[in-house]
Formats: sequence, structure tokens, C-alpha cells
Amino acid sequence: MSAPADAEQHKQAVRDVFESVATGYDNPATRFFPFCAERLTDFVRPRPGSRVLDVATGSGAVAIPLAQAVGPQGRVHGIDISAAMLAQAEANARKMGLNNIDLHEMDAERLDFKADHFHHVVCSYGLFFLPDMAGALNEWARVLRPGGTLAFTCFEESAFEPMLEHFLQTLQAFGVTLPPGPIGAKRITSLHHCRELLAGAGLEQIQTQVAQMGYHLADENAWWEAIANTAMQGWLRQVEPARLDELRRAHLDHVASLKTADGLWMDVQTRFARGVKPAT
Repeated sequence: MSAPADAEQHKQAVRDVFESVATGYDNPATRFFPFCAERLTDFVRPRPGSRVLDVATGSGAVAIPLAQAVGPQGRVHGIDISAAMLAQAEANARKMGLNNIDLHEMDAERLDFKADHFHHVVCSYGLFFLPDMAGALNEWARVLRPGGTLAFTCFEESAFEPMLEHFLQTLQAFGVTLPPGPIGAKRITSLHHCRELLAGAGLEQIQTQVAQMGYHLADENAWWEAIANTAMQGWLRQVEPARLDELRRAHLDHVASLKTADGLWMDVQTRFARGVKPAT
């Protein structure tokens, strides 16, 4: 299979997963999404009247605070590969009474926008899903105005541990073959890697920081809600349906042992990275 075909197959798999989790994506167990969105908006600090592109907008967690920040004279364009996620974003924007958000089903590596158009381009927890991260960043920089800011977030190595490691081990014990190398959200390996990616797209004045977006879950069942309503659910599709309950019990029995009097701590240590497109 050719590399382009591999990439398209990967994108279709990502689309399928997010189509299936869209209605549960705003689950209380995954409230790190809006937590991160607020911090990312502060990190970018868009001015009223700005034009902003939100890549992989999902259910609109980032688009909504951005739209509030840019005000009625500004505009936020949210793009996503999943129509079901965009439907959730539209419903959430309507619920908030916002009419300055435009939503588009679009490939994040091939944007249907003219060059030098947006004051800001942002992507929260989405860059690592793309087959060609460097190519995508070059495309985002293309549509960014000179002097504009490109910012993204990704997970630190500690995120979701130690539950995630046990989950992956349990999947393998139940016959799931995991790809070699850093998996999914851990494809971006460090702050240094973040800076390399931004510099490779021609951006300057690069800044990075790390912040904890985590919190205590009530119990192991809430952790399973996080699995079932995010991209982690995609791994469960490879398990024989008749064995899913057995896998769930095997994993959650272990996770329950990690609880304290405060509940179950879910680490969501997050990297924030931004760069500026040169003015000339």
C-alpha cells in the first residue's frame, strides 16, 4: 500500500472513531477539554475583531471561548474531519448564543482557506492525529497572517498514567496489536519536539509551557467513561465483542486499587506551544 493510501486509511479510521464518540464527547469525565480550552485562549489572547481558525474543533470546546474573546466583530472558523463532532459543536455554540462561529468539515492537512487570512490558528489535542504533522503545520502557517500566532496543545508523557499503561497492557493481553513507537497522543514526545515542529513551519518567537489540566475522578467507572468517549475507544474496536466485558473487569479491577480518599487522580499534564509567523 502506498504512503498516501496509508494516510487516507488512517484519516478514515480517525473519522470513524470520532463519529462514534461524538455524542458522549462532552462527558464530565473528559472535562479537561474545556479546562484546556480556556487556558489556550489565554495563551493566544486574541483581540476583539480577530479572525481565528480552530483546527480539529471537535465539539467546539476551544471555538466557544475564542468566539467570546473575539466578540461579535470577530470570527472563528472551526474545522473537523467528523461531521458528527461538528453537529455537537453547532449545538454547543447555539446553546451559548454565539453566532460568530462557522463550522466546516475539512481535512486539516488541506485547508480551503486563502493564504495570510487568519490572525490566529489553534489546535487543541489534535495535531498528533494527523499523519503528516509537519506538513499540516506548514499548511496552517500558510493561512496565517504575517505577525499572527499559531498555537497547539498536546499531552505530556505522564498524561493518563498509570491507568493508560495498564489499559494498553490489558489490550495486548486480549489480542490487540499496538503500533510500534510512540502511540497516538504521545507522537509528540517533548517540549523540544514542539519547538522543532513550530520552527520547521517557519515560525519564530516560539514559546512553550506545561500545565496540569488533571483532576480527581469519582472512581474507576469514570475512568472507563473517559476511555469510552474519547479516541481511546478506537482500541476497543479491535477486541472481540464477546470479551469486552471481561477486558473491562480486568482493567478496572486494577484501576480501582489506585483510588485514594480523594478519588482517582487523572493526570492531564499538557504542553502548550506557540509561534509567530514572521512579518516579512
